[in-house]
Parts: sequence; C-alpha cells; structure tokens
Amino acid sequence: MAAEDKENKKVSEKVGKIVDEISKLSVLELSDLVNELQDKLGVSPVAMTAPAVTSTTNTGEPASESSSDEGGNKTVVLTNAGANKIAVIKAIREINQNLGLKEAKDMTEAVPAEILKDVKAEEAKEAAEKLKAAGATVELK
Repeated sequence: MAAEDKENKKVSEKVGKIVDEISKLSVLELSDLVNELQDKLGVSPVAMTAPAVTSTTNTGEPASESSSDEGGNKTVVLTNAGANKIAVIKAIREINQNLGLKEAKDMTEAVPAEILKDVKAEEAKEAAEKLKAAGATVELK
C-alpha cells in the first residue's frame, strides 16, 4: 500500500493494533486464526462465482423459446484460429464472457471448437463477424 493511501485511509486505533499483531503471525498461525474466526462467527468460506449469462431477445424471452429465429438456433464453430491467435482469444472471451483466458486459448489450439451453441442466428452471425475480424475462420451450423 502506498504511503499516501495509508494517510488517506483512517482506521481506528483498535483496528490498527490488530492489524499490527496479525502481520507478525506466521502463515500457519494465520490459518489457525482464520479457522478459529470461522468457528466462532459461524461463517464459512464461499467461492465467488460469475453470474449466469443468458441470451435474451428484444422482448426479454430466452432465445431458445423465440419462434422468430431466422432458420433456427445456430452453433458457432471455430475451424482455424489464423495467425493472430491473441486477437482471436480476445474475441472469444468477448463473445463468451464465462470463459477464462486458458479456456479461450485452448479453444484456439483444439479446433474445431464450439464457441457458442444453440444461439439465435443473429447472435451467431455477430459472433462469427467478430472472430473473422480477428483473423479466424468460423463455420455456422
């Protein structure tokens, strides 16, 4: 933490003393402290998860229930990542925000790879255009 951040952030004297004491503990002692606090306070660690992203039409209904699909639901398949894999990885992560960097990278190396599955034709075309702009070869099924 920078010196000016510490000056701007004021904590009570009591909290400051606790922080000083905790900073003197070893890693094993910190682990014991965390476990004891969890037991005493009746809490447990919870992993943060990303919220589920669902595709919707302009009317707010899920895309899979829409009857106005132009030719039905489509799947976007990456058939070749091209020469600029970094741009393709960025495009994949932009299209499917639930994917991490490693998953997107793995998709570029293990072609053919499904980028989007069972989406509206319009959404599939937009995704395909983004991937093509990044230098990839894609196929709509």
